[in-house]
Amino acid sequence: MKGGRSKADAVGTDSKLKSKGARAGKRTAKPKAAKDPNKPKRPPSAFFVFMEEFRKQFKEAHPNNKSVATVGKAAGEKWKSMSEDEKAPFVERAEKRKSDYNKNMQDYNKQLENESDKSKSEVNDEDDEEGSGEEEDDD
Repeated sequence: MKGGRSKADAVGTDSKLKSKGARAGKRTAKPKAAKDPNKPKRPPSAFFVFMEEFRKQFKEAHPNNKSVATVGKAAGEKWKSMSEDEKAPFVERAEKRKSDYNKNMQDYNKQLENESDKSKSEVNDEDDEEGSGEEEDDD
C-alpha cells in the first residue's frame, strides 16, 4: 500500500500525543509571594480613564442593560472612532495618575527599604547577644 500507515505507526503517534497531553495540563505550582495590601495599585491607561466616564453615560442612556460585555464593546467602538483631540483629556488624566503612582511607588519602596534595614539590625543585635558569652577557646 502506497503512503498508507500501519497500525504500529498510529499507536506510536497516539502514545506520544497522550504523554504530551498529560504533561501539558499539569504545571508545577510555584509558591506565590503574598501580595502586600499597602502596595499602590497600577494606574489605569487612558482608555480605562475614558471607560470610567463612559460607563456612567451608558448606564444613564441604557438603564435596563446589565451586560458588561455590551458596555465594553460600545466603549471600544467609541474609543476607536474618537480623534486624538477628543482623547487628549483622558490621556492627560492618565499621565497625571501615572506620575502620582510613580511618586507613591518611590515612597513605598523607601518604606520597604527602611523596614528591611530595621529587621536586619534586629537580627544582628540578637546574634551579638547570643554569641557574646560563647566565644571562649579551649586549647
